[in-house]
Formats: sequence, structure tokens, C-alpha cells
Amino acid sequence: MSQLVARALPPKRKRIVNSRLRNRKVQDIHSPPEINKDGEKAETSLYFAGFWMRLWAFLLDMITVFSLNGLLVYPLLRLTNVNGLLSLGPFNLETVLSAVIFFLYFAIMTKIYGQTIGKMIMGLRVISLKNDELSWTQIIFREGVGRFIHQSFFLLYAIYVMVAFTTKKQGLHDVIADTCVIHEREEQSHM
Repeated sequence: MSQLVARALPPKRKRIVNSRLRNRKVQDIHSPPEINKDGEKAETSLYFAGFWMRLWAFLLDMITVFSLNGLLVYPLLRLTNVNGLLSLGPFNLETVLSAVIFFLYFAIMTKIYGQTIGKMIMGLRVISLKNDELSWTQIIFREGVGRFIHQSFFLLYAIYVMVAFTTKKQGLHDVIADTCVIHEREEQSHM
């Protein structure tokens, strides 16, 4: 009887969603071309990360930043009881320290590892379009100036959508710093 049931069920198929989009390659010369065994130049294939992958990575990073604030900033302010004493207009000490943690998290993680925890989980990496390694200048412009523009003006959050429409899937902060975000795992598996 079990053999009849097994034969009646259709074979399982691997489901592929948006195979055209997942398998597209964007050719870009990112670093000096590698030389093949035949002495020919080989182009580097980069798989640029789109809007949705970057959004999920950013949301994971926000969970991390909120956790860091909960472990570092809020207990410190409760112990010292100085939160209400220092304020500059609408900004109090809690807001300033949270912003500093936000900036330091993104800047240090991107400089040291080339990716944040959210990008690590999603298999993404920030690369420089100028040279092989991200410079501190690029990090400050990407994470400091670019994100400050987005955070300062609420309507500029809509500019993040430009990631979906640019050829290299760059946001405003990527264009400012001359960086882009790529799929790390796909790049390694196709080489």
C-alpha cells in the first residue's frame, strides 16, 4: 500500500522564484583584472544587491543598534540620572548617544569587515568602486554624510528607493562615497 501512495504523489520540484532576476550578471571591472592561465584578462562579475535584500539587512542592523542602545546607553543614563539635565533644543543626551552608537556601529563594522551584521546574515558586502579597500574617507561620507542626509530630512527616506532603479543598485549614500553593495556568496560560488 505504501508503494502505491509513493507512486501517486508527483515528484518534488525545486521552486525557483524570479530566475531571470537572480541569474542576471552585471559586468563591472572593480579591481585590476585577473590573468588567466592563458595570459588573458578575466573580468570580475559583480552581483549588485537590490532594494529588498538591503532593506532586510538594514532592519536586522536596526535590531542590533537598538540592542546596543539597550545594553549601553539606557543603563548608563539611568545610573547617572543626567538625561534630563543636558538637552539642546529637541535633542537630549539619550538621542545624541543613540545617534553616536548608530554611526559608530555602521562605520566601524563597514570599515573592519566590509559589512554589518545584517549584511553578514544576508550575504552582502560593501565594496569601493575606486580601489580594493574601503578608505576612512569613503566610510565617513557613506555612513556619516549620506545617512545624515537621509536621517535629517524625513522625506528623503524615499531616496532609498533609488537603489531599485540605478544600474549598480546604489543609494544616495553609495553614490556620494563611490561604493556599492554586492552579493558576497553568489560572487564566490560562481568563480
